[in-house]
Amino acid sequence: MQRGKVSCGLTSPHFKLFLEIMDISFHVLFPHDLMHCPNISPPRCYVDDKVSKVAWLNRSNIIFAGEDKWSLDPRVDLVTKGQLEYSLRIQKVDVYDEGPYTCSIQTKQQSKTSQVYLIVQVPANIYRVSEDITVNEGSNVTLSCLANGRPDPSITWRLLNPSGEETLEVGEYLEIYGIMRTQAGRYECKASNDVATPDVKYVNVVVNYPPFIKLAKSSETQMGRLGVLQCDATAVPKPEFEWYRDDKRLSNMQGITIQIVGTRTLLLVANVTEDDYGNYTCVATNRLGRHNASVRPGMVYWSHCESKHDQLIPLSVPNFVGS
Repeated sequence: MQRGKVSCGLTSPHFKLFLEIMDISFHVLFPHDLMHCPNISPPRCYVDDKVSKVAWLNRSNIIFAGEDKWSLDPRVDLVTKGQLEYSLRIQKVDVYDEGPYTCSIQTKQQSKTSQVYLIVQVPANIYRVSEDITVNEGSNVTLSCLANGRPDPSITWRLLNPSGEETLEVGEYLEIYGIMRTQAGRYECKASNDVATPDVKYVNVVVNYPPFIKLAKSSETQMGRLGVLQCDATAVPKPEFEWYRDDKRLSNMQGITIQIVGTRTLLLVANVTEDDYGNYTCVATNRLGRHNASVRPGMVYWSHCESKHDQLIPLSVPNFVGS
């Protein structure tokens, strides 16, 4: 919101006409965005001595007749300096002040009128926007962003992702049909009408989806060393994990430790032996579903190989990942 003073002027053979706007408020911009008029001049208005009567009107309503104030609006007053100056001043301009202002003069020969049109511009303002929402993948989503201003603002939507910004649509409503997990994120609504800095609001959209195990692997482990099986999953809400060997659910017990950190789980097997070899299954679950993947430990067996150097050769058993 800015404050200032603007005048708009017209001239004729018998007078110079100025409309003065003082103490601007109500989101009216200063100076050139406030009003469109033939000339921008100092706030002075002169009428020559041939003018016998003068009046200011707004549309058909008389504001001043001579120095008599007809308007009840306390924001409007007359500025006179001597008999030749006749200026109208409006303080704290409102959108309802927009319209034609007419100065009417009467001389001995004729009457004449000249008009100034006041245009009040208001910056874009978003007065209602959708709240943050959480939906399931595949749902239809409607986001709304309502704004006002003078002139009417243009509204644009963008999805702000770490990978970049994507402009989606122009309009008050953003329709997303069958929303996918890649469309989750922060949505920006921007309202602009070139009067002031655009107004911006944000809506956070969370998309729930069932777990998907994107990685299941094991480390190559020497006999008697620590073996590690890893399982990574993506899901919203965050998944819960379980480990199975064949059909038996595993838990923390002697020789086995299960760790869960965020969307990753580790199965740690201490002092790996041949008996630990087998089929292990990682299961990720949330309220929308479950996903599983199987993995076999990658063990390294040391065998004796006869050679002139009599060295030990590691023989690896590769791991296996399935789903």
